[in-house]
Amino acid sequence: MNNGISSALLADTLRAELNRFAPGERLPSTRALVQRFATSPVTVSRALAALTAEGLVVTRPGSGTYRAPTPPRDRPADTSWQQLALSAEESGDATPRSVDATGVLATLTAPPPGVIPLNEGYLHASLRPDQALGAALARAARRPDAWDRPPVAGLSALRTWFARETHGSVTAEDVLITAGGQSALTTALRALATPGAPLLVESPTYYGALAVARAAGLRPVPVPVDAEGIRPDLLAEAFTATGARVLLCQPLFQNPTSAVLSTERRRAVLELARAAGAFVIEDDYARRLAHGSSPVPPPLVSDDPDGTVVHIASLTKPTSPSLRVGAIVARGPVVQRLRAIQVVDSFFVPRPLQEAALELVGSPAWPRHLRTVGAGLRDRAAAFAAAVHGQLPDLPEFHHPSGGYQFWLPLPPATDETALTSTALRHGLALTPGRPYFPAESPGPHLRISIAATSGPDELTEAARRLAQAMTDLP
Repeated sequence: MNNGISSALLADTLRAELNRFAPGERLPSTRALVQRFATSPVTVSRALAALTAEGLVVTRPGSGTYRAPTPPRDRPADTSWQQLALSAEESGDATPRSVDATGVLATLTAPPPGVIPLNEGYLHASLRPDQALGAALARAARRPDAWDRPPVAGLSALRTWFARETHGSVTAEDVLITAGGQSALTTALRALATPGAPLLVESPTYYGALAVARAAGLRPVPVPVDAEGIRPDLLAEAFTATGARVLLCQPLFQNPTSAVLSTERRRAVLELARAAGAFVIEDDYARRLAHGSSPVPPPLVSDDPDGTVVHIASLTKPTSPSLRVGAIVARGPVVQRLRAIQVVDSFFVPRPLQEAALELVGSPAWPRHLRTVGAGLRDRAAAFAAAVHGQLPDLPEFHHPSGGYQFWLPLPPATDETALTSTALRHGLALTPGRPYFPAESPGPHLRISIAATSGPDELTEAARRLAQAMTDLP
């Protein structure tokens, strides 16, 4: 028997043939399809299940599979009223909400075949622990309580693991399991800031955070970043000028600059926040993506016994975009508010996913995987930096990251980011312009280059060549 045909291909074939049958007419039996396509009954069943899910066929036990009746045509929908309903704000709102996922969707959209993806933020398949993830999920599924409802705050053992990872006095009681880092960020901002309030953010900063803040009706206030992270002198001025009670920052491998907050500035940031009576949301997204020779500093929360820091961690970036498991670490009454908001929004993170994450991080494969990721990113970063210096020697000096997966490339002052992005795409290169990373006006043109989704050094060397060609071809 030839088992080469997949259920997806068989479903496509049957879908194309459905017009040969009238609505309500019986399709060939499973046995007939098995014989015709020389495949297995399981493959046929899966193909028919896909068509059933699409509403194209109806299965009647003991009778067979039939083409589904044609649904009646409704009048054309008129959703124009929503333009007013979605834009109307109460008169007391100081900052209208702005729900815009354009920048986030740009990184989630796969480029066409042949295009090198320098715009994506997840690991290439060759760096993902797919085999270890599969084994972890299989072990988790065999647990007798795998499908029971988990504790609202998350599995105790997983919370303990995240607490231990902070290298401080954090306990499991201070940890809330979340559906990845973006979900944790949304929960934290909703818990700590009210609509219309100022939110201090690094400039430039992760545009996904800006999207969350604006969707919550917050007012992002930029605080510039340099090679040592956020500038304390300007942070002090921002606290005084705005009265802000929340600072959002990425002290480790900041996105997009890859800056690491220096030891002196770590102390200054915490002191300024405490003096202002403000929370610091520490987005620690890249801790497990280090690839430099220097030791990685501990999280800010490890130096904070008084609850100033609300720490966000995630397993998604170093594993797979589909392992959406993260954590919020906080101390004091704010923990209750964070937990309440998550319960209202989504109840809890599915237990099988938590169990699989726990199996993964507790296995011998986990430290091996982190070493593999670190080596892979280090090789990619070295290759890209060398290729850019060789292909674009006149480009302004840029920072070489020791962790994370992005380069922040300054461009010549007159460069049109939008035109360069379009030109590069014609050369088979997907880029991300720097403008969306700034909460206010941009001081100059940049590109944010992600090396994570590339296949390796050779592809990045080719990417630098294509970038140089695109810049040459700019009008």
